[in-house]
Amino acid sequence: MNVSFEPVSVIVVNHNAGSLLLDCVGSALEQAEQVIVVDNHSTDDSMAMLASRFPDQPRLITSFVGKNLGFAAGCNIGMDHATGSHLLFLNPDCILGQGSLRRMVQALDSDPKVGMVGGLLINLDGSEQGGGRRAVPTPWRSFVRAFGLNRLSNRWPKLFFDFYLHTQPLPPGPIEVEAISGALMLVSRAAVADVGNWDEAYFLHCEDLDWCMRFRQRQWKILFVPDAPVVHHLGHSSRVRPYFVEWHKHKGMVHFYRKFFQNQYPGALMLLVDAGVWFRFGLVSAHHWVRRMWARLGGPRD
Repeated sequence: MNVSFEPVSVIVVNHNAGSLLLDCVGSALEQAEQVIVVDNHSTDDSMAMLASRFPDQPRLITSFVGKNLGFAAGCNIGMDHATGSHLLFLNPDCILGQGSLRRMVQALDSDPKVGMVGGLLINLDGSEQGGGRRAVPTPWRSFVRAFGLNRLSNRWPKLFFDFYLHTQPLPPGPIEVEAISGALMLVSRAAVADVGNWDEAYFLHCEDLDWCMRFRQRQWKILFVPDAPVVHHLGHSSRVRPYFVEWHKHKGMVHFYRKFFQNQYPGALMLLVDAGVWFRFGLVSAHHWVRRMWARLGGPRD
């Protein structure tokens, strides 16, 4: 039986994803003509398990990095090995639904102005995750969400708009959005050639928002495809190394805000934004510490 694969190079950046990597790569090999796994200096046996599960697979390429260079750098390394006309950046804790890649490719090819496409990120229970479709979290929007002011969006939607869109009903078909998640991001080579590679100044988190901003600055459309489901085991890395992840997440926030909004806000306000980001980091870190101490004392986990 002839099997038709999508003309896509799937790029997976792995760092200690364990057995999740096997399910991710397996789902990608069923649908794409090429799968590239860039290993960011994993210390677990995920890559050994991968080699054992898919021995002598000609459509699977592995690239080992001598140290953990971060997600953006890993994505750029993966692009150097890619041969497909389209590139799918897929987290190692994501599993493509049957036919989801084809649906995303169809949306990407539907209009030459479309440069990026994302699918429906879902939890294990089938519910939609936040982040798969969203607006850009400007400093004001982030302030609104941080202090719960988005609850006022029913009365003043323009002022207290929530940048996460997953609480809204699913659209009947692909729609244009401001941003999608880097966990599942299909792009065209033409768009990447125009926009440029991932910004390696980000180590982990916010590099996807950066790319979305730059795509839109170059007039490329970003689409969300509701009928392309992908299961995402959210938070695998965060549970293993919470402080490491949160540090780089908040550092990425500061870089993102300064890169795109410094000229739109007064200097004093940007200093307040920076302070707010690091204050949030302190609160989140304290929360993780309390949970860890509580667990050591035998308390129940939430």
